[in-house]
Amino acid sequence: MPPGKRPRLGRGLDAMLPAASASKGPRPEGFQCAVEDVHPNRDQPRSTFDDVKLEELAASIREIGILEPILVRTRKGGGYEIIAGERRWRAAQRAGLERVPIFVRDLSTTEGFEAALVENLQREDLNPIETARAFARLVDELGHTQESVATRVGKSRSTVANSLRLLKLPDDVLERVEDGRLSEGHGRALLTAPTVGAMQKLARQAVGSQWSVRETERHARAANNKSKKPKKDKKLQRSANVRDLETRLSHSLGSRVVLKDKKGKGRVEISYSSFDELDRLLDKLL
Repeated sequence: MPPGKRPRLGRGLDAMLPAASASKGPRPEGFQCAVEDVHPNRDQPRSTFDDVKLEELAASIREIGILEPILVRTRKGGGYEIIAGERRWRAAQRAGLERVPIFVRDLSTTEGFEAALVENLQREDLNPIETARAFARLVDELGHTQESVATRVGKSRSTVANSLRLLKLPDDVLERVEDGRLSEGHGRALLTAPTVGAMQKLARQAVGSQWSVRETERHARAANNKSKKPKKDKKLQRSANVRDLETRLSHSLGSRVVLKDKKGKGRVEISYSSFDELDRLLDKLL
């Protein structure tokens, strides 16, 4: 491998879970199992399955069967729980198969989740938000650092960090990225907008006008620049007469005087720093 080059993600689940592989010795052969004895994993990183692609896979399975066994582990309630291959299992049901090939691995909940994540990443089956949420679980629930997540899934640390940043988007914007109306690049561009409201507005416009990522970046920068325009000094907005009167009163009383004026009505504020100074002001005013 050339110096400095990261290993490719397609290195396999055994490379990612060496301890589990080494402790079990040679792999046992897979076997056929009744399809109803296989159950989906509620911790599966993938939450959406494209119906058209699922039907295409089912059609292929009807013709040539399942070529790669479904990776499972023994389930406490009986049967087996899917670690990797839920899409194949769903398509097999559509194809009318009564039995499916499975491969049983004795993995913990943590190892099973990580294996499912890597398998989906290898196949590029996860959308950007599913990937981000899976990375977040590895960090928040399983105690990984961003660096260790990057190492385990064969990605750079910056890739993991940028993916996690997507979760800072508002829920309605996350939904647009998750269902494909906006890309991951659009999501990163929207994160540079100054406020949540600006992100939501720009997201709607990006979808409606079919902005490119570059166009979205440009509009987000414009929104930022607009929000950073310096506000006019309130003193400059006050009338010259009011400011002149403040100056004359301050000189006359020997203390700072501020007029709070609004359409000819208001109050006069006179500052003092001690009771002696207050007594002096009272002598002048009374």
